[in-house]
Amino acid sequence: MPTMNKLCADVAAAVRANADALTELDRAIGDGDHGANLRRGFDAVAALGAELDAMPPGQALQKAGMTLVMKVGGASGPLYGSLLMGIGKSLAGAANPAPAGGTPSPSEIAEALRAGIDMVRQRGKSDAGDKTMLDVLIPVCEALDEGVSQSLPIPRLLDELGAAAARGLESTRALRARKGRASFLGERSIGHLDPGAGSGRIIIDALCASLRGTS
Repeated sequence: MPTMNKLCADVAAAVRANADALTELDRAIGDGDHGANLRRGFDAVAALGAELDAMPPGQALQKAGMTLVMKVGGASGPLYGSLLMGIGKSLAGAANPAPAGGTPSPSEIAEALRAGIDMVRQRGKSDAGDKTMLDVLIPVCEALDEGVSQSLPIPRLLDELGAAAARGLESTRALRARKGRASFLGERSIGHLDPGAGSGRIIIDALCASLRGTS
């Protein structure tokens, strides 16, 4: 299992590599700053370095989430920050929370992801079908729940998560935006991929690659 520092560094590298593509997605239906904002935020998280490894996973994710809230402008910082803080709070509150350097169980991770998604729902007042990051995160969470219930081997489970993220992103093309600046475009938002869903897929893919040890 990669360290928390390694996971965050790998996500930051993926966001950095795809920042221009995310900006292009956002330029079509938003403010055109999604890639730059996320790059700044995840670079700040990666800069925490070994400090994250010295914390239990739940505490480290809450720290990372708060960093995103403080460093990222627009809606994406509070939303991704809420996601990480919700996941971290759930992991910290588990019956036997993993210590620094420890690894939560797959079932704990699944429960924590649901908690993080609930915080995103509350913060963004949004849900599946609104053309947001949730259109990636919710299918990924469902795939994780299903994989854990079937006790899938980790490589197969990671494949399922990646596939769910890809399908979720593509599903946003046909959706009309109902939240954020894109919602002002009405029907004209249809036919475009949502940038928040785009960054969601990039992050999920980066995490899966890091967990496979192929990043």
